[in-house]
Amino acid sequence: MSLEAKSVEIKKNQPVSVESSFSSQKIKSFITDIKSELSKIHWTSRAELIAYTKIVIIATFAFGMAIYLVDIVIQTILNSLSFIIQAIVG
Repeated sequence: MSLEAKSVEIKKNQPVSVESSFSSQKIKSFITDIKSELSKIHWTSRAELIAYTKIVIIATFAFGMAIYLVDIVIQTILNSLSFIIQAIVG
């Protein structure tokens, strides 16, 4: 155990060279790269965005109504089965 403690002490006492990885030139280069990548993006127009939003809202409503109707059908079937079983069993 004393060997482990000595090795830890040696590691603590060794000078650590901390080199700054953030230089002004790297930051400027990074921002320039971001600007060039953003200019390559094909942004949707306002008309396309409105059309796609309408499609999503209508589809969401339609799927919601479909799930609701299926739920009503299943509930009706289960209630009917429950009534029939109670009528048979008594």
